[in-house]
Amino acid sequence: MRLLVMFDLPVLTATNRKNYRQFRKLLLSEGFLMLQESVYMRVAVSKQSAEFLEARLASMAPPEGIVQSLIVTEKQYASMKFLTGETIKDVRNTDDRLVVI
Repeated sequence: MRLLVMFDLPVLTATNRKNYRQFRKLLLSEGFLMLQESVYMRVAVSKQSAEFLEARLASMAPPEGIVQSLIVTEKQYASMKFLTGETIKDVRNTDDRLVVI
C-alpha cells in the first residue's frame, strides 16, 4: 500500500509559514518521500497501517489550508505514468521488503 498526501497550505503570514514548515518536517520525519512540491508518498505494509498513519497526520495537520490523502495499492501506484520528468531513484520509492545498504 502507498499513502499519498497532497496539500495546499497558505504562506501569507509568519504563522502560516511556520505551520507549513512544521507539517513538511513532520512528513519527512514520518518517512515520506517528496514526489513533487506539496505531494508526498510513503509505503505502508498494510491498509490498516496506512489508515493509522493517515489518522495520525490528520490530527497534526495545520488548521488552515487543504490536506488530502489517498491510499493506493502497489499495482495502482506502479501504473502511474510520467508524462514528463523521471521517476525518483530512491530506496524509499521501491516496494522491496529488504533493502541492503
